[in-house]
Order: sequence, then C-alpha cells, then structure tokens
Amino acid sequence: MTESPPNILLITTDQQRFDTIAALGNPLIQTPNLDRLVQEGTAFTHCYTPSPVCVPARHALATGLPPHQITCFDNTVDEMPFPSLMERLQTQGYQTHGVGKMHFSPDPWQNWGFDNRDMSEEIQEITSDKDDFCRFLRENNYGHVKEPHGLRSEMYYLPQPSQLPENLHNTAWVTDRSLDFLKQRDKDRPFFLWSSFIKPHPPFEVPTPWNKCYRATEMLPPFRPEGFEKLLSYWNHYQNRYKYRGNGYDEMLVRTMKAVYYSCITFIDYHLGRILEGLGKDIDNTLIIFTSDHGELLGDYGSFGKRSMLDAAARVPMIVRYPKKFSAGKQIETPTTLLDIWPTCLSLAGSSNWSTSKEGQNLLDVAEGNTNRDTVFSQFSFGAKGLYAAIMQNLKYIYSAADNKEWLFDLRLDPNESHNFANNPSYISRQEKLKSKLIQRFAKDGYADPLEGEDWRIFPPSLVSDNPDELLLFQDPCA
Repeated sequence: MTESPPNILLITTDQQRFDTIAALGNPLIQTPNLDRLVQEGTAFTHCYTPSPVCVPARHALATGLPPHQITCFDNTVDEMPFPSLMERLQTQGYQTHGVGKMHFSPDPWQNWGFDNRDMSEEIQEITSDKDDFCRFLRENNYGHVKEPHGLRSEMYYLPQPSQLPENLHNTAWVTDRSLDFLKQRDKDRPFFLWSSFIKPHPPFEVPTPWNKCYRATEMLPPFRPEGFEKLLSYWNHYQNRYKYRGNGYDEMLVRTMKAVYYSCITFIDYHLGRILEGLGKDIDNTLIIFTSDHGELLGDYGSFGKRSMLDAAARVPMIVRYPKKFSAGKQIETPTTLLDIWPTCLSLAGSSNWSTSKEGQNLLDVAEGNTNRDTVFSQFSFGAKGLYAAIMQNLKYIYSAADNKEWLFDLRLDPNESHNFANNPSYISRQEKLKSKLIQRFAKDGYADPLEGEDWRIFPPSLVSDNPDELLLFQDPCA
C-alpha cells in the first residue's frame, strides 16, 4: 500500500540566529514551542544559508538552486525564470498557500506557485491595496501607523516598542491567517503552507507587554574578541555605516537591542505554539520545517546585520518534525543548507524527479547518515564585492574579493570564530582544499565571474570612506 504524502508546513523567520533556541543551548531565551520541535523532531545544528541576505536566500530555498545558478546575489534580481517548490508541489496535487513576507523579486506580489497568498512585505505604503496586512490595519483603525513594522532609517537599529497592540501585530496576523487557512483548506488534498514571519528582522520591536520579556542587564555583552577588526570584511564596514552603527560603541545599547531581539523571538515562539495547536490531529501527518533565511550579527565583532559568513550571520536554525520518518530528539551536526528543503519536501511528497536541485540533499538521508556531502557553500554579491564561503563540520573557509583576503576558522578548536588560521603553515593544506572545492564548484557550473584560471580573480580593492556621514541610508515609507 502506497503511503499518502504528508502535509507540509514551512515556518520561516527573518534574520534569526542559530543560537536562539533554549533546547539547543541558549540558557536565557524562552522558546517552549521551538523546544518542543527539538524534542519531537530532528535538529540540524550546522545549517547554513546559501546567501546571508533576504532575497537570494529565499529564492535559493524556493528554487533549490544556489545564487550563482539563479544569478540572484542581493535584494534585487531582474527575473526568476526557474520553477518554484510551490509549483512543483502543485503538480503533485498539493494545495499551496503562503502567508507573510516572501520577498520575491522582481515582483514581491507574484504568486509563484501559490494557489493563494495573504501578503505582507516590509516597506509598503500603509495605503497599499496589494499588502493584505496594511489593509487589515486600516480596517482596524490603525491606518495612521505609517511604519507598522517599526521605525527605520536613523531608528533602524534602535530597540523600540511596537506602535501596534499585540492582537494586531504582524506576528499575530501571520498566525491568524495561517490558522484561517488550516480551518478552511481543502481536506481532500495535502497542503503546503508557508508561514513567513517578518521578525526578528530589524527594527527590533515587539508589542507590550512582550517588550519586557528580557532586560538589558540580563544580556551578556556582544562577542568582541581581541583583534576582532581583522575578522571583518568590506561588507561588515559597509553595512555598519549605512545602518547608523559605524561611529562609536555603546555596550548597554547593544545589550538592550539583544533583549528586544530575544523578545521578538519569544513572541514568535508563542504564536508558533498556536499554529502547532491549530494542526490538531493532522500534526503527525505533517512535515514541519522551521528555519530562517539568515542570522544577525547583533553587535558581535562590533558589527550588525547580515552580509557576513561568520556564524552569527550565516548559520540558521533548522528543525524538522515528521515522526513517521524523522527521529525525535536527534541532533545532527553534518553541515546542511536551506537548499536541502527542496529535495526533502519533494521526495516526501512522492516526486521522483527533484534533480533540479544540484546541491540540496534530502534531510532524511542526512539524518540517517546516507550522504557523502561534507561541504556546503554560501555566496553574497559578486564581482569586485563577492563574498564566498565553503563550510565543513569543523572548518570554514571565507574569501572576500573586495578585500582580496582569506579567512580560515577551525570550528573544532575555535567554535566562536575568534582566530584566523589562513596561511598558518599547519593549516595550508586544509585551506587549499576548501578553496579548491569552492573554485571547482563554480568552474563546474560554468560560473567564471569570480575566477581567473584556477584561482580567484583579483579586483581593485573596495573601501568604505572615513567620512562617518557617507553612505547613510534612508528607508522611510512612501506615504
């Protein structure tokens, strides 16, 4: 007898670090529902994003293809002519629904394989009729709030209470719309539901009383090892500047940021519990995947944002619950990637043809040790500003074209990434091995942009001006 395909629930947050789950080692944060997923499912504790920024990470997840194959390297892309996971699941008979931030480009409102969407994007005019969340706020007499996800520009990294009450906050709205779908779905078909939360992406804001879950005095200072400046790439300096965080250091302010960031995650965790409850008796026949598109430096190494291959920005949570296939309480250290979601979903959905994903592997195979892959990859930007990484369980290689510099981290001896072993005589062979893996990967796919023969192409250096006011970014709403 053929086993019926599972429902699929993909839950994503935005900009959530890998180390923000209590059951996976964070002694302070409160995440009882994520802890439940860890206890009842399999946690892949060394999962990395294909690109540490929103659009390419999400497009890679949705297509199963890495950035260099879909030519999506930053938060804009000209076209996306590749089939999506949702389209492929439709051919398998799935009802597909999306809720919340998708960040599709060039058209954020495209359905891209969803039968229907409840749409909510980050920077929209409150008067937008395309954005369902903005319309919801107007209908509930909150149309006067011009920046419902928090104040940006100069306030972008300043922790702030939400301008919305708890029941109208976007985190609650994503949950409510997800529950509506679960109640109204076609019970004669399996479903694919992608519930996508905007938080804890900055601005770090959460409604009262959740903004008082944690206090700055409880937070440890950010990780700033001796000589941390030597671990930074061009992109760290660039985004520190335009995020208004590149001209001085205030430890208590950063600890306050961290407290509100944790509050955002605990608020999401509460609503995750509501979604799990809403699955009811279908929960054990539902493949549940929880992950994030990338992390957040949160003051570590004196830096903020993403666009970095350091673990704080490039490593993400990945938890899978499906008791028919995945063991409860298991933690897997084998490197994984968001590209693995494509083959995992399609193979369990009964598709025998998911080979479009050239790098992704079924997470069930990884969990059972049936994989010979030992390295995953990540890329941000390209050309003169390309940033690349090859990551094994105990070793990470990074190359920045903008700096013409390599970093090598021994993740076994130095899991916090505080010392660069590149060009250390004891590590040269390992450094060259990972460098070669990365270069050969691009060469095999005919991607020559970063290459000159069998080595990196050398570009003129990129520098961030000493002028502290240069490059500052305004992200004000249109209305």
